[in-house]
Amino acid sequence: MADTVDVLIIGAGASGAAVAWSLAETKMRIVCLEQGGWTRPEEFPSTGRDWEARQNGDFATSPNVRARPADYPINDDNSPIKVVNFNGVGGSTVLYTGHFPRLHPSDFKVRTLDGVADDWPVDYETLAPFFAENDRMMGVSGLAGDPAYPPKQPQMKPLPLGRTGARWGQAMNSLGWHWWPSDTTLATEAYEGRAACINLGHCTPGCAQGAKGSVDITYWPAALRAGVDLRTGCRVREIVTNDAGMATGVIYYDAEGVERFQAAEVVVLACNGVGTPRLLLNSASARFPEGLANSSGLVGRNLMFHPYIQVFGYSDEAVDGNRGSPLCLWSKEFYETDPARDFVRGYMFQFNRGTGPVSEAVISTENGRLPFGKEHHTVFRRSLHRKMSLSVVVEDLPEAHNRVTLDPVLKDGHGIPAPKVDYTVGENSRRMIEHGVARAKRILAAAGCGDIGVQNPILYGGWHLLGTARMGTDPERSVVSEWGRCHDVKNLFIVDGSIFVTAGAVNPTSTIQALALYIADQMKQRLATLFD
Repeated sequence: MADTVDVLIIGAGASGAAVAWSLAETKMRIVCLEQGGWTRPEEFPSTGRDWEARQNGDFATSPNVRARPADYPINDDNSPIKVVNFNGVGGSTVLYTGHFPRLHPSDFKVRTLDGVADDWPVDYETLAPFFAENDRMMGVSGLAGDPAYPPKQPQMKPLPLGRTGARWGQAMNSLGWHWWPSDTTLATEAYEGRAACINLGHCTPGCAQGAKGSVDITYWPAALRAGVDLRTGCRVREIVTNDAGMATGVIYYDAEGVERFQAAEVVVLACNGVGTPRLLLNSASARFPEGLANSSGLVGRNLMFHPYIQVFGYSDEAVDGNRGSPLCLWSKEFYETDPARDFVRGYMFQFNRGTGPVSEAVISTENGRLPFGKEHHTVFRRSLHRKMSLSVVVEDLPEAHNRVTLDPVLKDGHGIPAPKVDYTVGENSRRMIEHGVARAKRILAAAGCGDIGVQNPILYGGWHLLGTARMGTDPERSVVSEWGRCHDVKNLFIVDGSIFVTAGAVNPTSTIQALALYIADQMKQRLATLFD
C-alpha cells in the first residue's frame, strides 16, 4: 500500500488543475491521478495537413469515436446529444475552443427570479475574485465594458473581428441587438510564456502554437513546480470508505494495468459531470448501497448539457472560412427572462467563422447540398469559405429524469462499468430553441446570407456536463455543501461541473474553475476544522 497522502485529486482537467495549484501553497502532500497522459504539441493535428480528417479520428471530440486507451466508452444511445470530452492532462481544455464566458449574476438566483429550479448556495459576487484569479492564470483576451456583465478586465486585447466578424457586427447593429467580442483564452499577444495566436484556425484539435490557454500549459506547470505529484495513466475504479463513513483512498489501475491502492486523508473529485457520478455510483458499499455520497438519491440526476443548435447560411462573397480562430463574438440579447416570451430563462448566440474544405465537403454532402456528378465542383467552389454559422446555446433546466447511471453490460478496458446517459430536451428548452432559431435566421438574412439550414441539436454537442452532484445546504436535496464537501462523506470534495445547480446558457469552464478555486480557498480557511 502506498503512503497516505494529504490530498488525492482524481482528474487533471480544468477543475483538478485549478484546485491542485491553489492547495499547493499549503505544502501538503498532494497527488493527482489522471487516466490519460500528456499530449505533446507535435502530436496535435494542426502540425499536419490532415488536421480536419483527424478531427473525425484520433482527435475526435467523442470518446466513443476517438476510442483511445485513456478513454472509456459511454452509452449515450438514449440521448439526442452525445457526450464529448477529452481524457488526458488538461482534460477537455485540450480540445475546447477557448470560449470563456462567465455565468451571469442571474444564473445563481433562478428560483428567486423566475420561480423554477433552485438558487445556488453561492452567488456571482462571492465568486468574482476567483473569476478574476482564474482569468489571470488562464490568460483572457476580450474587451472591457460588456453591458451584459458586471465590470471585468480581460488581460489582453480581443480577437480580431475579421471579415466574418465584421459582417456579424453589422447585421446585429442593423437589428439593434446586443453583441460583443467574446472573452477567450486565445492569447492575442505573448502572455506568461505563451505565444500569440497566429490564426491557424485549428483551435479545437489542439493548439500546437501554445496560444490557447489549456490547463496543461497554464495551471499544471505552476502546480508541478509547487510540488504537486501528477501521475498519468492511472484509472480510478472506486473510492474506498471505512466503517465511520470516511474516504480512506482509492483503488486504481496504473499505466501497466496493475491494481493499486492509494491512501489519502482527503479525496477531491474532478472527473466532469459524467465521470464523477460514474465513480460515485461504482463506489457503492454496505454503508452506501446506492452509491457513495448518494443519500439524497441525486447522484447522476439533473444532467444538463446545453442543447447547441447551429443555424447557417452562405454569403454572396468569401469570408474567413476556417482562417482565424473559430469564435469571435457573442450576443446576450435574449439571455435574461422576458415575461413576454413563452419560456423562462434564455439563450446565448455564439458566432462562428466558418469551416475548412474537408468539413465543408463532408457536411454539405451529408445534408444534401453538395451533389455528386457534373455540378459537384461548381457547387463546392460556390460554398467554400462562404459559410456563416451561429449557435443558439440553450439553457437546460435541471430535470431528475435526465441522468447518468451505470450500464449493466458495457465496461471499459479495465472491466469498470461504463456510464449510461438518459437525456431528453425539456419542453422549456424546446420553446427556447424555436425562438432562437427564428432570430438566428433573421441575423443571417441581415448578414446577407441565403440557403439557410438548421442542425437541431448538434449531435456531438455534449461538451457541457453539468448538475449530476449538485450543491446545496440541504442534504436531502443536494450532494455537496455550499463549499463543495459531500454531505455524506466529510473528507470527500467535488469541484467539477457536476456541482452546478442550474446551467446558465454559456460555456461553463470559467465558472467551473472559479468554483474550484473557491472550494480550495474554503478548504484552506477551514483546515483546522475540515472534517467537523
